[in-house]
Amino acid sequence: MGIEEQLTGVLARAVTDIDSADSVKEIEAIRVSYLGKKGEITSILKGMKDVSPQQRPVIGKKANEVRDELTAVLTQKKERLEKESLQKQLEAETIDVTLPGRQVKKGQTHVLTQIMEDIEDLFLGMGYQIIEGNEVESDYYNFERVNLPQNHPARDMQDTFYITPDVLLRTHTSPIQARTLENHDFSEGPLKMISPGKVYRRDTDDATHSHQFHQIEGMVIDENITMADLKGTLELLAKKMFGEEREIRLRPSYFPFTEPSVEVDVSCFKCGGEGCNVCKKTGWIEILGAGMTHPNVLEMSGVDSSKYGGFAFGLGPDRIAMLKYGVDDIRHFYLNDQRFLTQFKRKG
Repeated sequence: MGIEEQLTGVLARAVTDIDSADSVKEIEAIRVSYLGKKGEITSILKGMKDVSPQQRPVIGKKANEVRDELTAVLTQKKERLEKESLQKQLEAETIDVTLPGRQVKKGQTHVLTQIMEDIEDLFLGMGYQIIEGNEVESDYYNFERVNLPQNHPARDMQDTFYITPDVLLRTHTSPIQARTLENHDFSEGPLKMISPGKVYRRDTDDATHSHQFHQIEGMVIDENITMADLKGTLELLAKKMFGEEREIRLRPSYFPFTEPSVEVDVSCFKCGGEGCNVCKKTGWIEILGAGMTHPNVLEMSGVDSSKYGGFAFGLGPDRIAMLKYGVDDIRHFYLNDQRFLTQFKRKG
């Protein structure tokens, strides 16, 4: 059999093999077996050395025609198989748009943020400013400007994180009040402000103490401000946080930055004042400290204490949340346990 007949026979066999192929992988194997360096066509063409010079161009042309036709048939079958494979894949991966979507869980505001926002909303409604400040503060503004000079014994009440001898992590938000007070222009009206934020003290963490917690301090400075104004403001706060039936009482106390100073109790919201385990059988629960702003604090800020006076108060949103929701360990607020936090979803 001559080389031309061999080439014709190879083409016929190859076309038959291609027609019966069921995958792109089989097509590739057929291509290699017929057109590869060690394929059948290459093996046949090795016999060209025995062909006369006159026949070589004819056989060469025939070989190219076979190669071209075989390549075309291979390409056509490969494209058809790829298209069929893609169609099967698309059918298998079809999305049923009539199926309900997967529920995406929504996040929520942290319970402490909720408490702070509720308090902020109340005071915004009464015309207060919300002023925030730096958590890293100077000793001068953190202590001296709120009537706590060097070596004052009350500094021992606030075990402090010092960065340098003169720079510290603030132990309360009072420095914001001092900075705001010295820049306030009373010709434009009274100063009414609250200052929320995180504060830091070197406490041993336990069920009721944390080295980092939150405070909201408030201050009102104007002419003719009295203790009655303070009491009325705190009554509104107690009713907002614990219910309209709540009452408050003021007990004498001591704070360096107020004079006179008071501890503020709210009637127990669990027993209504009859006495229970929450209020330790007293009918009252301590919620914050307050008092009339000390004249020294005003004078250090350049405010005439003979003309202006006011009140200040400070409360802990963490404690308010513990009391309001019956939480027995402050650490629950900081552990990011979703089982705990999802109990406090806002209504509406």
